Amino acid sequence: MRLSELKVGDKAEVTAVKAVGAVRRRIMDMGLIKGTEFQVIRVAPLGDPVEIAFKGLYLALRKNEADGVFVTTKSEGIVE
Repeated sequence: MRLSELKVGDKAEVTAVKAVGAVRRRIMDMGLIKGTEFQVIRVAPLGDPVEIAFKGLYLALRKNEADGVFVTTKSEGIVE
């Protein structure tokens, strides 16, 4: 599943970052790497951007950036 497919309130864990080039580097530099747990805070009406919270940070990603992040959903647990 891709990060861009998640809904508000969903909790998930990053399984792979398959974005390419500078986008991949930017995402990984901000700490969104394999194993990172996060929660979707907001999604704009057309799905662009998506705001997530993880490790005490809030990050907004464009839809094309979020398409390159693969995740698995979490059923419970709180993201800090």
